[in-house]
Amino acid sequence: MSKAQTLAQRLDALYEFDREPVTTNKLQSIGNFLGMYAGEHVAGTEFVIGMLFVAHGVTVKDMFIGGLIGNILAVLSWAFLTAPIAVKVRLSLYWQLRKICGPILVFIYNIVNALMFCFLAGAMVAVSATAVGIPFHIHMPTLSDLLPNSVGWVITVLVVGSVITVMAILGFDAMARFSKLSAPWMFLVFVVAAIAVLPKLGVMPDGAGFWEVARTKIWTGIAKTGQSQFTIWHVIFFTWLANAAMHLGMSDLTILRYAKKWQYGFASAVGMFMGHYVAWIASGILYAAAHSDAPGVVAWEAAGLTGAVAVVIAGWTTANPTLYRAGMALQVASGWSRWKVTLVAGLVTTLAALFPALVMRLLDFVALYGLILVPMGAVIFADYYLIPYLNLQPYYAEKTGINFNIAAGATWLIMLGVALLGNLYFKIDLFFLPVPVWIISLLVYLALSKWTQNELKTVSS
Repeated sequence: MSKAQTLAQRLDALYEFDREPVTTNKLQSIGNFLGMYAGEHVAGTEFVIGMLFVAHGVTVKDMFIGGLIGNILAVLSWAFLTAPIAVKVRLSLYWQLRKICGPILVFIYNIVNALMFCFLAGAMVAVSATAVGIPFHIHMPTLSDLLPNSVGWVITVLVVGSVITVMAILGFDAMARFSKLSAPWMFLVFVVAAIAVLPKLGVMPDGAGFWEVARTKIWTGIAKTGQSQFTIWHVIFFTWLANAAMHLGMSDLTILRYAKKWQYGFASAVGMFMGHYVAWIASGILYAAAHSDAPGVVAWEAAGLTGAVAVVIAGWTTANPTLYRAGMALQVASGWSRWKVTLVAGLVTTLAALFPALVMRLLDFVALYGLILVPMGAVIFADYYLIPYLNLQPYYAEKTGINFNIAAGATWLIMLGVALLGNLYFKIDLFFLPVPVWIISLLVYLALSKWTQNELKTVSS
């Protein structure tokens, strides 16, 4: 047997319950979820998003109060919407959808889902690359760059993407251990670096003058040239729905199926408040004191080598679980073993990371990404909780043997059309659309299911 065949067999043995419920002996402790949520959300995105809130002219009140409200709503969404279904069914998102929607619709959904995950992971590869390239004096992207701006940038991204792909192939346990070790240190770097640059902005060593500096030099309420103006509502809804794909869209069924109890959904609070609150605030402070738009350079200017290393690891801990989810999606679509499709996803991710626009327009991409996936989250919620009360058949595709659930497919397409119309014609910001789209998707799916299932009964009889 060749070495290549032996390696392939070992990789195939990294079984992640791709097609069946997670067994009791493989359930994970709360510590792994605390570590993973902290590692994923005290991460590369935080360096970028915190900076972009400053660039969009958020006020200090908007940032602190809006962020608090939005994060509470996000935690409640994970705990009460996603986690209960995850621990009762213990299937990955993709195989649960297959039971509801049928293989053809799930194939289409999984390709779209995987591409979204790959692009998000690509943004994090790019964030890490902005730090890795510092000692090599790589010319870094700016807020206005759309295309790769140097050969050095391309080489750096390829190297970083390769490492992150290998980590994702190793699976859940390896990711959880890595995140659990990294998260506390990364959080401290965020906070300490932000405190260290405050005197540069005019804050006294005892903290005197902080609120005045925050109001006049950091979150000024005035958007930078070329950036739209944000309000407190943008902060609330973006903070709540930055991970809409994971909770409203149910993507974290794939992660939380390993939880012993549904209450583990509250572990997301560690990531939300350490990452999407404190780290965003710290990132905004660092950006206000920096002379660059590149996250790695911003951290380098504030904390030297420690800051740059933190950005590298922060990018990894976000990209790893995201790429893992992409691999799971493609596995269902292709039928290949998970390590092979994760390798393909890693290639797509790395190629996407070459384009700085993915990072510089991250707020818009994250909002769009959640919006595309939330209708199917509503379909899962309705199928699990509500369909039986209407005397309809849950897991309709599996029970009837159909390849395409018209009710689910029509719901997804109709709601994407409604969202596109709302954004382009009525000029509704992408941040505000996921919640109404989720609620309307729920109602549309129930109505269409009642019609299609009753119609089939009529034809059969």
